[in-house]
Formats: sequence, C-alpha cells, structure tokens
Amino acid sequence: MDTNREIPIDVVDLLPELDKRLIELLRSLQPEEWQLQTVAKLWKVKDVVAHLLDGNIRILSILRDNYSGETAAIKSYQDLVDFLNRLNADWVAAMKRVSPEMLIFLHEITGPLYCSYYKSLDPFGISKFAVNWAGENESKNWMHIAREYTEKWLHQQQIRDAVNKPGLMVKEFYYPFISIFMLALPYTFRDVPAANETTIKITINGNAGGHWFLSRSGDSWKLTEEKNKCISEVIIDSDTAWKLFSKSIRPEEIKNRITINGNRQLGEKVLTMVSVMA
Repeated sequence: MDTNREIPIDVVDLLPELDKRLIELLRSLQPEEWQLQTVAKLWKVKDVVAHLLDGNIRILSILRDNYSGETAAIKSYQDLVDFLNRLNADWVAAMKRVSPEMLIFLHEITGPLYCSYYKSLDPFGISKFAVNWAGENESKNWMHIAREYTEKWLHQQQIRDAVNKPGLMVKEFYYPFISIFMLALPYTFRDVPAANETTIKITINGNAGGHWFLSRSGDSWKLTEEKNKCISEVIIDSDTAWKLFSKSIRPEEIKNRITINGNRQLGEKVLTMVSVMA
C-alpha cells in the first residue's frame, strides 16, 4: 500500500464517526418517528434505516467475501439504475417484518465490519465498482469509499431531516460530502460547448459550505482552483444543495431558493447535476 501519495478526498476515518452518530440517532427515536415520511418519496424512516443496513451487508458480501448472490445483464446506465432500484426495493420490502430494535442490533454488528474493511484497502487500488455518476468506468478505492461516504451521509441526513434532529450539517461531515458530490460536475457538463477557460463558480452558502470552480480546459471541463473571472455563479444554500443533487427535489421546485449571476444557461446546467445513481 502506497502511504506517501495524497488521497484527493480522504473520508475513510469519518465512516465510523457517521456510524456512531447513526446508532445514537436510532436509539433516540420514538416508535412513531420510525414511520415518518422522508424526502425519499417511497421510503419512511424505517425503510431508510433498512437500506443503510443493506449497504453494509451487500458491500461485505460482494467485496470482502467475493460473493454476488444476484447478477443481471447490464448493457446501459439505465439498466444498472433499474437493477439497483429493484435490489433496493426488494430488501426494503423484506425488512418491513423486522423490528426497529433488530435493525439497530444488525447495524451495531455490521457497521464496524464495514468500516474496518474499507480501512484495510489500498486507496489507490482499483475498485470493483466504478463511480458512474462521476463519469468513471474504473475508479480507485478512495473514490469508491468517497461515494460510500456520501451514501452514509445522505441517508442518515434524510432520517434527521424527517425527525427534525440536526447533527450532520456541520463542516466536519457536510463539507466532505458536498465536495464529493461536486466531482460529478465535469461529467454533467461533458456535452456543453464553451470557450477555453470559461469558468463557473458554485457557492454553497452556510458555515459548512464553500466554493467550487468548474473550468473549460481544451475539450473537457475540470474542477479547478479559484479563478478571478467567472462567467456564471450559482449560489445555493446547504440544505437545498444536498436535496437537489441527490434528486430528492428538482430545479423547478426551488427556483426561489437559488441565485444565478451572469450566464444563466450555464448556471441552470449546474442545477441538473445528480450525484447518485438515479
């Protein structure tokens, strides 16, 4: 394992911290809160908890134990999305017969195993899973772990949002999450023509947010360091951003919550970014 190379976004040590806060959250829930609706329209709180458990077990089974119990012929991105959606729905439906107490117990068992497995990986090794929403056909382990971090953060935040219990909208957890989501920007703009060095600024307001810059370089778009001249700036509050880029809400629903300065067409393209498999 190469320990001298800098990992672009290193979140492996945040995974157990997220799990710790998840267990604390779940233990605090009242019976009626498990049945509250989340921003994920098909799932209530208990369904999201079940989905998170599925993530632990599926990763350990497929990656650690090299066991794939179900496969499908994947010929397109949509085929993959449909396959994953079916797997997710099947699991959540089966877990409806499982009690909240059992779900917590299973999270306590599988969470540390999941975190330990990812900690054991060479971050620059090749992952079995590519991060498709970032346009990658092959991903390093650090990128796959980063994607897994966004899954853990996103679904726990959906629960917290539903039960009105804050905790993850802080710099320590939110900034890495939204930084990983921004890795989908170059892929989102892949078919957008522009003059060389055309730059767009994306600002996520709030103490946990920040600024990101997308610039045209040659025949592609790249995330870059800060630029002085930006043709367009998109300003989004942190709560809207995580819902928008996870496709929980759509741009037309939140026009009054977003500011676009400069080139509006490019700014509106930013709002179409989806950093999940959907």
